[in-house]
Amino acid sequence: MSISETGGYAGDVAPAEAWASLAEDPRAVLIDVRTRAEWSFVGLPSLAEIGKNPITLEWQIFPSMTVNAEFVEILDGALTKAGIPHDAPLYFLCRSGARSRSAAIAMTAAGWSRCLNIGPGFEGPLDPGGHRGRVAGWKADGLPWTQS
Repeated sequence: MSISETGGYAGDVAPAEAWASLAEDPRAVLIDVRTRAEWSFVGLPSLAEIGKNPITLEWQIFPSMTVNAEFVEILDGALTKAGIPHDAPLYFLCRSGARSRSAAIAMTAAGWSRCLNIGPGFEGPLDPGGHRGRVAGWKADGLPWTQS
């Protein structure tokens, strides 16, 4: 998918597709842009079995939910310091795909060419009973995750 087709980033991917790339490509990085509260109470994707750790950086700062004005600068610096090239696949994850899409667009504008959004997110949409994590997303797909 080209950037112009997706509105400013490399596109949306399913959680399983992101997992496969993270496992196969040593340069691939997972960036979880949810809030500290979500990481603590809902859980985090676990990349331990493939020898990696997700980067956690809030796109919106809890509890105000204002956009983190330093997001691009902080992430750009961390990726550069880690020696991640600007053409490495960067997979952005949030609860349902909205914040992570915004983060992917921002990092693409900052010069990172393969920013991908994990479309259904960590928990995905609500099921008929009003609960997340059962219909689609990282958790529903049975991918590894931990909870504190």
